[in-house]
Amino acid sequence: MKMNKVDTEKAYHLLWERITSLELEPGEILDIAALADELGFSQTSIREALRLLIHDHLVEAPPRGLYVAGLKFSDLEKISTVRLNLETLAAQQAARHATKDDLVILQMLCEEIAQDTRELFTLDQRFHQAIAQAAHNNYLADTLQQLYGLSKRLWFLALPYLDFLPSAVKSHVNLVEAIRHQDETLSMEIMQKHIEEFYLKIKDVIQEKELVEKK
Repeated sequence: MKMNKVDTEKAYHLLWERITSLELEPGEILDIAALADELGFSQTSIREALRLLIHDHLVEAPPRGLYVAGLKFSDLEKISTVRLNLETLAAQQAARHATKDDLVILQMLCEEIAQDTRELFTLDQRFHQAIAQAAHNNYLADTLQQLYGLSKRLWFLALPYLDFLPSAVKSHVNLVEAIRHQDETLSMEIMQKHIEEFYLKIKDVIQEKELVEKK
């Protein structure tokens, strides 16, 4: 039983990565038997992993069959609205509760060098996850993790059309300094600006290139 749980978690993370990176495309049919053979897990583990992904809104289960959840332009607006509020809260809580170890991790992430936009996206995600952990609120961190999965698919849609974003790195550095000085107001302001600027870049690309349904 314990091994089945471990396999389910492994299958979940593999499928989560494939879906959020668009390797499995929106609307694609998910065949449990085929996925079990390909990934080397039992059909039970795959089925349970897909059940978790349904909860994450990454997989849809109509009356018949399983599909990768579709993408709509309205998703970007809704996800970004929630993420903006929760990310600013996480920044404020991190300024209040971050430990020395948290600050070391955040500083190390600021010093990492991304070679291209794809690596920068990954680094940005890790940075935001570290902020959420530094807030020391498991409920907040878990909710943000779910939002990252939903956001990541929209980011990857726009990825081929985005320029390198060095401003993101600068905002990371400024945010860590604000957290280090326990400046809750400044931490929230920096995070809010960071999220809003990023949202506008993604929104402009998706609208211009008509990458998803507008409804």
